[in-house]
Amino acid sequence: MTQPGTEVPVPPGGPSALELDRAHVVHSWSAQGSLDPLTIVGGKGCELYDDAGRVLLDFSSQMVNTNIGHQHPAVVEGIVAQARTLATVAPGHANLARGQAAHLIAQRAPEGFEKVFFTNGGADAIENAIRMARLVTGRDKVVSSYRSYHGNTGAAIVATGDWRRMPNEFARGHVHAFTPYLFRSEFHATTPEEECERALRHLERVIVAEGPQTVAAVLLETVPGTAGVLVPPPGYLPGVREICDRHGVLLILDEVMAGFGRTGAWLALDHFDVRPDLITFAKGVNSGYVPVGGVIISEPVAEHFTDRVFPGGLTYSGHPLAAASIVAALTAMEDEGIVDNARRVGQEALGPGLRRLAEDHADVVGEVRGLGVFWAVELVADRDTREPLGAADMARVKAACIERGLLPFVAENRIHVVPPCIVTDAEVERGLAILDEVLASVR
Repeated sequence: MTQPGTEVPVPPGGPSALELDRAHVVHSWSAQGSLDPLTIVGGKGCELYDDAGRVLLDFSSQMVNTNIGHQHPAVVEGIVAQARTLATVAPGHANLARGQAAHLIAQRAPEGFEKVFFTNGGADAIENAIRMARLVTGRDKVVSSYRSYHGNTGAAIVATGDWRRMPNEFARGHVHAFTPYLFRSEFHATTPEEECERALRHLERVIVAEGPQTVAAVLLETVPGTAGVLVPPPGYLPGVREICDRHGVLLILDEVMAGFGRTGAWLALDHFDVRPDLITFAKGVNSGYVPVGGVIISEPVAEHFTDRVFPGGLTYSGHPLAAASIVAALTAMEDEGIVDNARRVGQEALGPGLRRLAEDHADVVGEVRGLGVFWAVELVADRDTREPLGAADMARVKAACIERGLLPFVAENRIHVVPPCIVTDAEVERGLAILDEVLASVR
């Protein structure tokens, strides 16, 4: 048997993928005994296929990373061609694929960002950005947001603000602050301007209270993703930059989820008139086809390591298969206008469509917010009190979406609407029609 749109056969006899999974695989962030994962056997573009032949419209982009869609032929061929040429090479050597990948990434960064340190993924990109900030400043502390997710390695998980930090607080020197979220303001704000001003005042008070001479960096997701697609209000990120400059603190922007087309720009920071000192990236740069991440380094930080040893390294730093996938992905995204498509779809189809859903289902939709193909629909049990919709109801929402052929990204009381950047208007209409049915069934 072959699934539609894929040449991957399902082998006859023997244990199934699900049986092997349940026998041997430990899944992230889960109690293992209650899991019943979907078995995905293939995909193309914005669709995935399960082992029953069901077609699912992928509005999750998996982990919000398949920006170029599933099985893009240019990226697949780029990986295959590199595997035929040179499947692996130590990071100490020069390699054309690695150099080309770094060059293309630097082209999309702000002026003065010419150097890239490659990592295996987003979490260790964060680790190395923190390492660089501490070495350059001679300070220790990192201030990050309570509403954030930065990865699951030592410093990255402690920089994270959500519950996953709490069982893992082994790294030193981490401080958290509240960042803007007007819908659930910590600052009793009623306008974006108030939220911005008060969040900036709060951040500076935290830095001053901690002792500016002890703070190496402020680490923020440009647009916090897992925490709820929290688009910062105008002026917030430039304000953070000013605070950092006043106190000699570096600014690290985490673009692991928001970068490379997701917001309708090459980097999310392009929307906000802000220049950080370090930029982390990962899965969006090659749609996660091969594990990769990295740090884009500003000239002053890079110069620090011209005559000093950078005390960091990874066996797979700039792995040629990962580098080739980056080259192929970024080239295809440019040639095919994929970033422009994400911007246009967000402005003309996805954003307006989600706002109509919010109006039509005002009893359950508290807010929609986003940019490009990076949106969240926040669901509430009570519109007046903004009480979040409960976990049992959210589980039913997720199941109802899948039953109707839509694969959602569900986090807490939110549906994150995050299709690949290649999504068409027709696919947006199809996905929104399913969400309309599901939201109608919540009550």
